[in-house]
Amino acid sequence: QLQLVESGGGLVRPGGSLRLSCAASGTTVEPYNIGFFRQAPGKEREGVSCISSSGGDTLYTASVWGRFTISRDAAKNTVYLQMNNLKAEDTGLYTCAADPGLACVLFSYKYNDWGQGTQVTVSS
Repeated sequence: QLQLVESGGGLVRPGGSLRLSCAASGTTVEPYNIGFFRQAPGKEREGVSCISSSGGDTLYTASVWGRFTISRDAAKNTVYLQMNNLKAEDTGLYTCAADPGLACVLFSYKYNDWGQGTQVTVSS
């Protein structure tokens, strides 16, 4: 059974960077599209980025375009989300999830396996 564990969150000042990791265990993550979602207090969960199982397709929500980069390392069974030029509105609980579907999408209902999340706080 696929298990996902996020790490790399923390407190960072506006303009700073963080790299989130989504480490898979139990089975290989290769067949899965992987998505990162975030939820801020009082707000609905939002799809941030996803990467297809092949790694050839990526998708980003408009607010992070040009600042975030998603990638995957098959050898480490891990997906990464590099976040640069962070803003206060990027604050939230970031969770990764796996989707066995054909295409990478940012709809949470498509994802079956979820991690516990890692907190990202952007504040001066």
